[in-house]
Amino acid sequence: MEPNFFQLPVCVGDVTLRVARGHFATRHSHINYLIDVTAQKASLREAEAVAQQLAERHLSNSLVDTILCLDGTRVIGTCLARQLTQSGYRSMNEGRDMYVLRAEADGEGKILIRDNARHMIRGKNVLLLVASLTTGTTARRGMECVAYYGGHVAGVAAIYSHKTVMEDVPVASLFDYTDLPDYASYPPDQCPFCRRGVPLDAVVNSFGYSVI
Repeated sequence: MEPNFFQLPVCVGDVTLRVARGHFATRHSHINYLIDVTAQKASLREAEAVAQQLAERHLSNSLVDTILCLDGTRVIGTCLARQLTQSGYRSMNEGRDMYVLRAEADGEGKILIRDNARHMIRGKNVLLLVASLTTGTTARRGMECVAYYGGHVAGVAAIYSHKTVMEDVPVASLFDYTDLPDYASYPPDQCPFCRRGVPLDAVVNSFGYSVI
């Protein structure tokens, strides 16, 4: 059965958040909310709306050389780079060039940077862009990747984040735990739904969800 999605009553500019309550499994945890950001990642209009709000509210005072796009956020990352570098926009990055780099993960989930792209990380101020940040595993691997290849993490940005800080780095997000105060994430072996015998509603990854 399809999850019963609804929109949160709060909007951030033209950005809304679509969620469903239930029992869902990700690669790292079991969660009680499915946060669907498919439209924001795929629609140019919605990606531009997300980028505009992130730039205006959080990122105009951060020097960024490279946006490392995790969770399939490259459309948003491209729009964000345009927002941060455009003329007339009060940003430290106005008129500068900026790299937009799609993350590549190996079979274990570790993020790789190919030889021809490493100059986009080495010695650069790198903004990590994720769709949603819940357990923080994906963002943490992004931070490890940036450090390994000699870059500096300038910040972390997300549409939704359950955390305000990652490894002492502030997280800029449009929606947070105050918008979903009962959001919960559990290690699979400690999931209260599983202990009560509640079946999974769907399996979730960065590409979307598959109903069980």
